[in-house]
Amino acid sequence: MLPFVTLVLVALAADLTHGTPKGQLHYPEEKRLKNVKQLTFGGMNAEGYFSRDDKYITFQATGLKHYGTECDQIYQLDLSKDPHDPTNIRKISPGLGSTTCSYFYGNNKDSLFAGNFHKIKMLDQEYNATSYNTCPPKKCKQKYDKTNPLWKLCNTSYTWDIYQDYDIFKVNEYGNIVQQLTKNNYYDAEATFSPDGKTILFTSMRSGDLELYTMNADGSNVKQLTKELGYDGGAFFSRDGTKIVWRASRPKTDAEVKKYKELLKYDLVEPLNMELFVMNADGTNQRQITHLGSANWAPFYLNDSKTIIFSSNHAAGAAGGYEAFTLYTIQDDGTHLERITFGKGDFNSFAMMNYDGTKLVWGSSRMGGLTELDLFIADWVYDLPPTTTATTSPAQAVVSTIASFLGL
Repeated sequence: MLPFVTLVLVALAADLTHGTPKGQLHYPEEKRLKNVKQLTFGGMNAEGYFSRDDKYITFQATGLKHYGTECDQIYQLDLSKDPHDPTNIRKISPGLGSTTCSYFYGNNKDSLFAGNFHKIKMLDQEYNATSYNTCPPKKCKQKYDKTNPLWKLCNTSYTWDIYQDYDIFKVNEYGNIVQQLTKNNYYDAEATFSPDGKTILFTSMRSGDLELYTMNADGSNVKQLTKELGYDGGAFFSRDGTKIVWRASRPKTDAEVKKYKELLKYDLVEPLNMELFVMNADGTNQRQITHLGSANWAPFYLNDSKTIIFSSNHAAGAAGGYEAFTLYTIQDDGTHLERITFGKGDFNSFAMMNYDGTKLVWGSSRMGGLTELDLFIADWVYDLPPTTTATTSPAQAVVSTIASFLGL
């Protein structure tokens, strides 16, 4: 999911005169967060997820200066160490190609992630090169003649590449490949676990569209959960294992459907309009819970298995575009929308609560300027009345009354 973040920060950089000056660790309005601490310091760090014992975080990161790579690799962070300790972070992915979306197994040692390193082809002379970039090329970073359909698509859309050579792997604590869980030429990624550790939930394009699937922890017994046209992804189980939350695009008009299919033909998606959905763990009772407009994504169930934390730029409106993403919570019946993070122009996303329900980890640009995204951790505060009372329902869209960063 990190390529989407890159687009956001590019949009931020387009207007340096707006937004909060960087360097504020915690905003007074953030009543749900206490004892905020920064965990990473430079580069693009995202999708930090706790181990079951809450002692480690697995995440993806990139950046030539800080990580020596131009595309995402998977790292683990030891929460018992000083964040500034150079031994605090270690890479567990192979270092070739690109990787994404890591998640711990229940034993706190093994983890899974998606990558295309197993399909990287190198010439003999390249093995001896001091520097060789094996990052997959981004389609809209290439040069095209104006007669090429991609020229128009890439010049009229924000796009995200869907790499069809991604497979999902299980690795041990040392980064050694234990098992390849998917084996095909379709996009398989965005994998997470059920609380009991028996089921993997993931996104795949094996049907021709981006849909949600489950499989056993060993890769067997694959089942398709979603079938409606649109990009279904970023899914997580509730902590009681009975429900699933995810974000999805739902092209409706003829023009929207045509553009979605045309982009997908070139392994591209346009992540501009996404809403949150929930369903039972077996795929039944699928329903949309937000109607906010813009991009609502990166949802995660908190430990009560009712409250969902997610990221949205809906309050920025058309004028703000991608210039601000804020964390919100909402009940899974679509009520009680509450704003969690503040900071004009900041990017906040990828939130996860730890397993004992006391801390939140998320990615934010609040301390890194316009070209960095770092991980932060904070104590979660329960004993406060809601700071925002906006609500939404499946039948009605709601405009947030706390759009303090309109007009960016």
